[in-house]
Amino acid sequence: MKTDAKILICYNSPVSIFTIYNGKPASAGSSANDLSETGFSKEINKIKKNLIEKFTEVKAFAVDGNIERLIAALTDYAPDIIFNFVESVEGVSTYEYCVAGLYQLLGFDFTGNIPQSLGNCLNKERTKNILRAYGINTPASVSLSYPGKIPEKEFKLKYPVILKLLKEDASIGISEFSVVNDFKGLTKQISFLQRTYKQDILIEEYIDGRELNVAVLGDRVLPVSEIEFKTLPDGLPKIVTYDGKWMENSVYYENTKPVCPAILDEKIKKRVQKTALQAFEVMGCRDYARVDMRLNSKGVPFVIEVNPNPDISTDSGFARAAAAAGLSYAELLQSIANFALIRKRNDSQNKAS
Repeated sequence: MKTDAKILICYNSPVSIFTIYNGKPASAGSSANDLSETGFSKEINKIKKNLIEKFTEVKAFAVDGNIERLIAALTDYAPDIIFNFVESVEGVSTYEYCVAGLYQLLGFDFTGNIPQSLGNCLNKERTKNILRAYGINTPASVSLSYPGKIPEKEFKLKYPVILKLLKEDASIGISEFSVVNDFKGLTKQISFLQRTYKQDILIEEYIDGRELNVAVLGDRVLPVSEIEFKTLPDGLPKIVTYDGKWMENSVYYENTKPVCPAILDEKIKKRVQKTALQAFEVMGCRDYARVDMRLNSKGVPFVIEVNPNPDISTDSGFARAAAAAGLSYAELLQSIANFALIRKRNDSQNKAS
């Protein structure tokens, strides 16, 4: 039996603002098919189809820079809840939390995380500082404001290090050139990132170990997923790159495969699950999020990122973890929608009392 509810799926309209997304010079690029924005937009119909199995009315709306149009759509349709997939507005990731704030200001209940969590998690250094404050392991790091340089004598991190854009997600700007082994390589990659993206940079110590993705659904940790690098050609750093996530037929896409559930020692698995829940809680997350970790040589998990708005499309790691836990894709979407519907019902009861 369907739940009587009107759901509006909000997602970001695909827009490109960078000439390069995969973090390496165009001369070293690939002709592979980029599945990031266009791939997700194709998933919307699948998401609608699965949600309509569980709820009476479902519509979708592509969010762009015309906020008046968004406000009109929300007020005209008056959804019971918004299924929020907005990760950027016209390519600007820092507007992600602003859209969630707009939902709040207009009084609409929505799935996923609140503006504060979205904003804090997008800033990688802020995330790491919050994690450290609660005693959660995360690699040592330093941030570099744009434009800026780091004097060699002041650089104290241990090589190798990995460079990331401070306020981007989806692995934008991350490639095989992101891991560097000396100061010359560091300054070269800093120069490339600043010239290409004109953004602040996070530099952190690289942990050469297993990479785990941990999906959290409500208060439940789903089966842990591992990204395997066994077939990656020698000489390439074992990391999740933009190519690996989105560039179909690229070397990284073909050779960084997820395994779920990951085969882990029981003691390590429990520590990983506990760490994921702790990170979820201290970052103020709700409903669902993905916590990415690396294991060091002693099997100690280090949180490298908390993603409060992870990809949950049909072929995503999150959906794969849900399936490993026995949830169909429709059941996963229903669970997330129900979190918001319960909040709406509770708010209504509180106002009535």
